[in-house]
Amino acid sequence: DGRAVAVGCVHLLCSVRAASVNRVGRRDEPEIGRNQQVSSRQENFPVTFPDQPTFPHVHMGILRNFSLLILWLIGCPHHNGQAGEKATIDSAQSRIATVDARTLKGKVMCGYQGWFNTPDDGMDLGWTHWTKSRRRNFQPGNISIDLWPDVAELAPADRVATGFTHADGSIAEVFSSANRAVVRRHFEWMRDYEIDGVFLQRFAHSIGDTKAMRHKNVVLENVREGARQTGRIYAVMYDLTGLPKGGVGRIHQDWTRLRQDRRITTDSGYLHHEGRPLVAVWGIGFNDRNKARAYTLEECRTLVKFLKESGCAILLGVPSGWRTQDRDATTDPRFHAILKLADVLSPWTPGRYKNPKEVERHARQTWTPDVTWCQTAGLDYLPVVFPGFSWHNHQGGELDQIPRLKGQFLWSQMTAAKRAGAGMIYVAMFDEVDEGTAIFKVTDNPPVGENVKLLANEGLPSDHYLWLTGEGGRMLRGDPPVSDTMPARQK
Repeated sequence: DGRAVAVGCVHLLCSVRAASVNRVGRRDEPEIGRNQQVSSRQENFPVTFPDQPTFPHVHMGILRNFSLLILWLIGCPHHNGQAGEKATIDSAQSRIATVDARTLKGKVMCGYQGWFNTPDDGMDLGWTHWTKSRRRNFQPGNISIDLWPDVAELAPADRVATGFTHADGSIAEVFSSANRAVVRRHFEWMRDYEIDGVFLQRFAHSIGDTKAMRHKNVVLENVREGARQTGRIYAVMYDLTGLPKGGVGRIHQDWTRLRQDRRITTDSGYLHHEGRPLVAVWGIGFNDRNKARAYTLEECRTLVKFLKESGCAILLGVPSGWRTQDRDATTDPRFHAILKLADVLSPWTPGRYKNPKEVERHARQTWTPDVTWCQTAGLDYLPVVFPGFSWHNHQGGELDQIPRLKGQFLWSQMTAAKRAGAGMIYVAMFDEVDEGTAIFKVTDNPPVGENVKLLANEGLPSDHYLWLTGEGGRMLRGDPPVSDTMPARQK
């Protein structure tokens, strides 16, 4: 009967997927000013591309349709017809709570780096972003992270052994961002903790580097699939860090390819704002230690005009001193005219304050007048918050340089942003363990050993910052009301 057939189908599907597990899992480093470091339309794009690792001889669309058939066979009466099929499929689809992709307003978005590689992931990029020297073994003496990811929920095939061990002698494991199953799990966490979505980081200096771009495009497809399957949203964020003079122009071609060839803005989960697909450009107007960046403001103006004329809403990642044009910002008089071409401004804050008291001062002196300026100019304002900061293994700084305070530091920023008048928040970052800003699941039992220095999770559950970010989203939208007291978590 139908149920017996369904059981057979389930076994067959599992066999196909097990036989074709995708274990395939860069980018280089910016400076301290940035952590290495952005519709309801029907999507219409092929699931795989030549640069993406694929299931051998299997198209994901076939697997998806096969899954729906199984749902029908299991769920319908023995002699039911099309009505039973439709009801079962509708029921399955309704279980996914979909985020409204039509606007950035009311959203809590995370930065998603997706830049981790492992030697066996098919990208030929070694241990990128796990280590200082990616071609050497990942072991004590060659490490570039301060937090260790919790990989307990990943399948054994999706975990990669390292040369580190935990206190109990077990081998410490990590993951590759090029692994579809890993990215899907990250998006499942976003769904489970009601985090709206991500700005997928796309570092422009790598455009033209064949290996780096293959990895970026694989991660892009993983993010698209993860967003689609979990009802989350995403948008592309170009990071200009490290570009040479004349380098901004390469974004024109890359964005055109993403829209025309990959058709990303037709995805149901691609974030729109004010009726247009949103694209973010991070790194305009920075004055790094009183030295202008190699790429010019004129290049940036040309890019913004191109994106605007192509029908996009534009988010600009700018220095925290953008309004007064001091501290980390350029003093060029043309700067504000470029900003007024955008739709959303997002000032970078990691490292600009170090404790809740400094957060309160920054919000009063900077965020509140920033919001007023943007309202007058007809722009939206997206403040950046972060859980803490540490890059001891990456750059030799102090371990736990900006303490997390068990979440109180992050919560103080989210409430301050709300009180300053912000209607949206950007959390930096979802997965950045390099600089200790990750909010995804990290272990309280990091590897140990001689000269191994890593942060634990202050005795907290590994999902603490996912939960707290979700609570921040609810607070942003008005329930619960703003309170300096961090919410109590139900056991």
